[in-house]
Amino acid sequence: MGERIYLFDSTLRDGAQTQGVDFSASDKAEIASELDRLGIDYVEGGWPGANPTDDAFFADLPKLNHARMTAFGMTRRSGRSADNDPGLRALLAPKTKAVTVVGKTWDFHATVALGVALDENLRMISESVAHLGRHADEVVFDAEHFFDGYKANPAYALQCIKAAYDAGARWIVLCDTNGGTLPHEVTSIVTEIAKQIPGERLGIHCHDDTGNAVANSLAAVRAGVRQVQGTLNGLGERCGNANLISIIPSLVLKMGFETGITPENLKRLTQVSHALDERLNRAPDRGAPYVGERAFSHKGGLHVSAVEKDPRSYEHVQPDLIGNRRHVVVSDQSGRANVLANFRDFGLAVDPNDPKVAQLLDDVKAREFNGYAYDGAEASFELLARRALDTVPEFFSLTSFRVIDERRWNAKGELVTLSEATIKVEVGGEPYMTVAEGNGPVNALDTALRDVLLPMYPELAAVRLVDYKVRILTPTEATGAVTRVMIESADGTERWWTVGVSTNIIDASFNALRDSIDYKLLKARGTAPVATRTAARRAGA
Repeated sequence: MGERIYLFDSTLRDGAQTQGVDFSASDKAEIASELDRLGIDYVEGGWPGANPTDDAFFADLPKLNHARMTAFGMTRRSGRSADNDPGLRALLAPKTKAVTVVGKTWDFHATVALGVALDENLRMISESVAHLGRHADEVVFDAEHFFDGYKANPAYALQCIKAAYDAGARWIVLCDTNGGTLPHEVTSIVTEIAKQIPGERLGIHCHDDTGNAVANSLAAVRAGVRQVQGTLNGLGERCGNANLISIIPSLVLKMGFETGITPENLKRLTQVSHALDERLNRAPDRGAPYVGERAFSHKGGLHVSAVEKDPRSYEHVQPDLIGNRRHVVVSDQSGRANVLANFRDFGLAVDPNDPKVAQLLDDVKAREFNGYAYDGAEASFELLARRALDTVPEFFSLTSFRVIDERRWNAKGELVTLSEATIKVEVGGEPYMTVAEGNGPVNALDTALRDVLLPMYPELAAVRLVDYKVRILTPTEATGAVTRVMIESADGTERWWTVGVSTNIIDASFNALRDSIDYKLLKARGTAPVATRTAARRAGA
């Protein structure tokens, strides 16, 4: 077993600074839980007091079983004591077990950006770390612009991190804040620092402005650091942060280090990467190292022949170790292992040689070709798989639906938009029809369905739609484009994602909505007989 490397994820803070990324508090909670399930050691939740989203997130933190939630802030202001600094108070307010505090370590930034004397900057670092250490289990000190500072004034940059170390910081994280340092410089500088501060107390935080964030992070590990910071898929300001999705398998599979991620969880890496992209409503990078669709893709000719004889010819690791798969374009021979792994995940025993498995795989490929994406819609995939094996009852059957949208000015001169949905369904062989209004067509459909289903399935009362995302798959078709709809649902204890695809956005929405309802009922009732309103009244529901 190799030496232990601690993984620190800053997707929820650094990643939120990505242009075009706007996490909700709900997004942040779900991503934090996913990072925890993966085996990440530290999850940086954001900056308490900086914005309403972070405040809402820290006010209702998700329960984590492995990771330590970390709040982020900066050192005390000049002229204030640590006890009387509002920023430090806000940092401690969420009562997370770990806190991260950033401080200047470049003399230029201390004197120009902060406008303080160099000695005062050292006191700000030392006093802030000491104060935070009296209230939290661990203090992480982010040495901002450390590599630039070290190149400009090695003695002062070292004084800064020694001040934090002597004040009790658990981790001293060396930051390449503008991403301008190259791997050979990282190796040289970290090697010198490790002579002053033990490597098991050092971390690395790199940005990707020269395309070297992953290389710099791995170089720092080789030089002695034992904490690595980064973000999922390399999200971050400007060119992004170090990509943990690339760093993790390199550390484990290439360099032999131990992390908090088990071999089984490592197989979820591709799924985690793609699920984040789906949450951000963007296509996964097909050429991403390790997890991209093309990462283990082989076209016809000599490559295919060589791979079939010995995969090591053109594959640097086994794709299934990180949850990816080999894709031979001309023969398309891949995917069975992924399907079987998903069966195991939701507790379904199946014979790998069952013809239904191959049939399901063909169905998944055809659906993905037509626009479905199951990496971010596990609930829809589970339903698809269980239906292929005849294990999902038909809780209700749609006969037809109609949605009418109205936009008008009312008597008060106010602009009003209203949706009305009429649905006809059968439940247990009994027909029902209802009409409902809603704030938009999806809400109207949801309301109409609930009017019919709640008397038979009262557990649906706890289900709410948390998020709704639309993506245009064929933009060249303009208003006639194929649309993919992703719906996130929750019932107070669990969250799940479902997907629908159609050239009609309302039809796509209904497909995702129906999967959401079916998934909840399957989890609540299993394969119990379908209810009817008459039976529900007899049962007193």
